[in-house]
Amino acid sequence: MNDLASIYKARFANTGLEKRTRVWNVLCSQFFQSYVPRSSSILDLACGYGEFINNIEASKKYAVDLNPDAPKFLGPDIGFRLTPAHDLSHFADDSLDRVFTSNFLEHLPDKAACDAVLREVRRVLKPGGQFMILGPNIRYAYREYWDYYDHYLPLSHLSLAEGLMLAGYRPKTVLDRFLPYTMNNAAPTADWIIHLYLRLPFAWKIFGKQFFVVAEK
Repeated sequence: MNDLASIYKARFANTGLEKRTRVWNVLCSQFFQSYVPRSSSILDLACGYGEFINNIEASKKYAVDLNPDAPKFLGPDIGFRLTPAHDLSHFADDSLDRVFTSNFLEHLPDKAACDAVLREVRRVLKPGGQFMILGPNIRYAYREYWDYYDHYLPLSHLSLAEGLMLAGYRPKTVLDRFLPYTMNNAAPTADWIIHLYLRLPFAWKIFGKQFFVVAEK
């Protein structure tokens, strides 16, 4: 098994955690918050350094990851558990309003592992709860997708939506192109640029290489 702490330290050193946190603050307030009622309970699945869960507003916030360094970066209002994504046994059935994950499913070894995660997330979601998934779309990022050693499972927006349906979800939002593939480059990330990008969906069709899929239990 790869040393997640070492991998993330090297990868985030290239990007800069401060930069990522600033970008995610805008993404959450200007886009993702519209999918998350402030009165809801939400889990950040494979939370990384908490860029999403630290910046989203919700009444109850939880996070899981296999990186032992993760809790050092999470706010005091976030309940953290060091556990794999397919084992959410510390949550009761039908207990969460939202589950979010970003750039995680591609790290799973195969479709069987992905199916296990989809089943476990569906178990903990309340009826009508939603699974929000952001990730690289192999249809548009087929070259750079393999530049990361820990990428295994290629998914498109269509294959993911189909997998979700097979797991008993109802896809509600399926955006094939949303965010650019990575922040690990010299592309400008000033707040006003992110604000403008989010307000210009036609730009997503030019620069977007990540899908955003929301599926309902």
